[in-house]
Amino acid sequence: MLAFLVHLILSAALLLLVANLVRGVQVRGWGSALIGALVLGFVNAVVRPLMVLLTLPLTIVTFGLFLLVVNALMLWLVAALVPGIRVQSFGSALLGSLVLTLLNLAVEILL
Repeated sequence: MLAFLVHLILSAALLLLVANLVRGVQVRGWGSALIGALVLGFVNAVVRPLMVLLTLPLTIVTFGLFLLVVNALMLWLVAALVPGIRVQSFGSALLGSLVLTLLNLAVEILL
């Protein structure tokens, strides 16, 4: 349970960092970031595998690069579901999801 809470807080902090780094991604505060991190985890666990399966032929043709689009759509979905998180365009969602992925990778390497 403690590991889950630490991961949730780290994810929320990374969402806030992405909002500061990427123009077009806005997170109102810690409350929205925590809810957003929780919803993002749920979306990545439930919706993303279905999207990956449905877009598998396109993912294979693009040598996996289409997964960046799927990640951007997941971030855009979270922004649509969580009040206080706003993504202005698909380009912002794409760049935001790429930055979020790189930050998560850096955190995983450090921990």
